[in-house]
Amino acid sequence: MKEYDLKQLLENSKLLNEKIQEFELKGILLEQKEDKSEIQGHLLKAEHNLRFVQENLKLGFIDWSITGCYYACYHAALALIMTKGYTSKNHLVTLCVLIKEFYKKDLTKEDIETLSNLLDYQDVLFYVESKNKREDATYSTKIKFSKQEVEQLRIKSNLFVAKIKAILGEK
Repeated sequence: MKEYDLKQLLENSKLLNEKIQEFELKGILLEQKEDKSEIQGHLLKAEHNLRFVQENLKLGFIDWSITGCYYACYHAALALIMTKGYTSKNHLVTLCVLIKEFYKKDLTKEDIETLSNLLDYQDVLFYVESKNKREDATYSTKIKFSKQEVEQLRIKSNLFVAKIKAILGEK
């Protein structure tokens, strides 16, 4: 997804809601009762992926480290959307629900009080950028990525997962 497409989803709630309705009709966005063990499982998988990234960086498998960063963030996002009664096995669907349910927009007084529990634009943009890097690392024939670039991605992934855990009240 390009930044322009993301911006459209962030700024056009009608488009976002149409996409979500389309995903529901196609059966790729499903309602699911909040399941604390499933949420915990996604968080554990996110942590597992972060450890995978750390070890692969040491071994020099930088392309797989990028993939691990993305999936750490993706599992954290899956945990978060489950708290709103959704489940998904589609990356775009998960992103749309994340935007709909957690992205801060025109805030009311009540919204301001819960501001610390919401994701901001940079978090959502990072999620998309890491997915794009994951696709490049997984599907391209390129195996040389800058170790510094991947280290920055690893740090951002850790922060993203930590933020979602904080929203969920995890330690």
